[in-house]
Amino acid sequence: MIVDIPNTTVSKVSKKLQELRDSGGVVALGRVLTLLIQTDLEHVEAAIKAANGASRLHPSRIIVLADAPHSQAADQLDAQIRVGGDAGASEVIVLRAYGDAASNPESLITGLLLPDAPVVAWWPSSCSASPASSAIGQIASRRLIDSALQDNSREFLREFASHYQPGDGDLAWTRITLWRAQLAALFEQHATRKVTKVRVLGSASSPSADLLAMWLGTSLGTSAELISVVDGQQIQGIYGVEVEFADGYLHVHRPDQVATIRQTGAPDSSVLLPRRSDQDCLVEDMRFLGEDDIFGNVLKGFLTK
Repeated sequence: MIVDIPNTTVSKVSKKLQELRDSGGVVALGRVLTLLIQTDLEHVEAAIKAANGASRLHPSRIIVLADAPHSQAADQLDAQIRVGGDAGASEVIVLRAYGDAASNPESLITGLLLPDAPVVAWWPSSCSASPASSAIGQIASRRLIDSALQDNSREFLREFASHYQPGDGDLAWTRITLWRAQLAALFEQHATRKVTKVRVLGSASSPSADLLAMWLGTSLGTSAELISVVDGQQIQGIYGVEVEFADGYLHVHRPDQVATIRQTGAPDSSVLLPRRSDQDCLVEDMRFLGEDDIFGNVLKGFLTK
């Protein structure tokens, strides 16, 4: 069910949501958090789709602040409530504020937050490198950005690192969770070997590749080189990791969804390393609402890079 409420107020939206709940269209019990999404109109539907999918594991109230074009002259708030099959396991409130009505985002959402529930903020498009200082970032205990969607992702990561606050997260980091887990397990087999060289084969424009290289360097106590061209071809995303030891090697190459593992002292093998969707990343990030100490330490490396 989708209910449009043009030229409205936050109190009217809250009242309408209560009416839907009383009539049985919305079940508020079991909501575990509020997910705030701030994005432009172009990314609204994709963000809602990912959030709805994630809500099946983390039932939420989803509040979307859709940044309206500045050319809109009228000062007004348009809202839309989605429940039932149009909202997954959530209730979705889409707010489009124009003119002066958009000047105070905090006032638009405060009256719609679930009481006594954690708040997660997500920016699925361009955003500030200091999310904790933004209007909705000050409300949220967990703040998620996506450095892959920013202009000049490397420079953005440096600026993001300089403003990092506990609770900040990056979907570009969450996308490499499977890589980090697999590599950590493989390194256990080579714990006594001395690392002499580390290479990450990945796109020069991929913040996930940069973060993976920084994590490897931080974990292994050496710098990791990022290689963006293999056999004359520009790499898209992350293709692989190559570690050279004083007495052996470990190579993990992923040309598609399956990675091939070649290493000293073991036969060749393969492992599934699928590319992760925004929904996959949201599910993980909404599961852990505290500080990611490892991510914070990895980000520090960009301050001196």
